[in-house]
Amino acid sequence: MSVPVGEREEAAAALARITAEERELVFSRFDRETGWALGMFLRDAALDRELPIVVGVTLAGQRLFHAALPGATPDSDAWLDRKAAAVVHFQRSSLGVREQFRSAGRDYASDSRLDHALVAANGGCFPITVAGLGVVGTVGVSGLPQVEDHALVVEQLRAFLAD
Repeated sequence: MSVPVGEREEAAAALARITAEERELVFSRFDRETGWALGMFLRDAALDRELPIVVGVTLAGQRLFHAALPGATPDSDAWLDRKAAAVVHFQRSSLGVREQFRSAGRDYASDSRLDHALVAANGGCFPITVAGLGVVGTVGVSGLPQVEDHALVVEQLRAFLAD
């Protein structure tokens, strides 16, 4: 299944923006305490906005933080796990994976050769990158439309890293 040229151009612009975000949002260090603080930071922001989401943070494949806020469903947990698997596999944000495929005119579900029931290229999960080390974990949310999930994570990562 091929992606139409107009959508490829849109995807390429989105991919450039997402790649810049991935380069910008880098930690100098990251440990379990940082993961817990980041998870609580996201949770508190989502509670203030009454968002029906799940929030998750992992480090080296271990779940450090998880919260299911009022209105979130078990399906959101499954989506978050699938998006985190994409981040780990591709070493970039889950929305970045989606736009990478689309900008190349490819369809993730048919062209990735991964089981998209286990590895989802849908927005909402972001790599935790440590300067000098690379991707060490994931931070994500699920429960909103995928672009909104991604935007929330990016917004809150910026604010967290600015503190």
